[in-house]
Amino acid sequence: MRQKIVAGNWKMNTNYVSGLALFSEILHMVNAEALNDQKVIVCAPFLSLNSLTQLAKGHKSLYIGAQNCHQEDQGAYTGEISAAMLQAIDVSHVILGHSERREYFGETDTLLAQKVNAALRNKLTPIFCIGETIDQRTNQTYFQVLREQLKQGLFHLSSQEFSNQIIIAYEPVWAIGTGLTASPEQAQEVHAFIRKELTWQYGQEIANSTSILYGGSCNVQNATSLFTQPDIDGGLIGGASLKSRDFVDIIKVFN
Repeated sequence: MRQKIVAGNWKMNTNYVSGLALFSEILHMVNAEALNDQKVIVCAPFLSLNSLTQLAKGHKSLYIGAQNCHQEDQGAYTGEISAAMLQAIDVSHVILGHSERREYFGETDTLLAQKVNAALRNKLTPIFCIGETIDQRTNQTYFQVLREQLKQGLFHLSSQEFSNQIIIAYEPVWAIGTGLTASPEQAQEVHAFIRKELTWQYGQEIANSTSILYGGSCNVQNATSLFTQPDIDGGLIGGASLKSRDFVDIIKVFN
């Protein structure tokens, strides 16, 4: 059975003090309220990661993730953070390929493949993001775009490297931070397509065990209709993850 996952992407929000306060609220709510076996991942700014991993220790379902990492383990890369550094402070996951990284920082599929390798080399689980723009959706090329992102960013991995070590997040670029959301039917169509691509590349068993998350203005109001689709295994949550009550209510959809 595929693991149900809710991951929060705080992006460049919270400072050190407010981040600790937000995470403490989430931690207390998760501990206090009946949850099933879903995995919860909080992807915070680099500044907060070390403290959050300490707070999360001993919690069986709560994990800390980074929002990016460099493709090299060390070197003269001023201002960068390596996967090795993240692993050393018990970070377990890392978001790679988010559309904001692709657009604002020019990250290519070739570069992202190198970052995936770095993450796996350092025992981090990549949350690998793919998605199409509004123009690509409108001109009906989005399947080709998504296939190419998968092929170039992930499909260099062997079955053993991929299996149980990759989480995929489908984030339609036109729905990130816009308030727009893919309908449950639109999201399911793409998630089923991604799973079919995984089947062709790695076989049915790996495809059926890979968690595929939906991102793109996912919130308390639409989480149930999205998460009940057969190929949607959870969400990568942006703005709603900055409100502890909303984030935990989204987690509880799986109850």
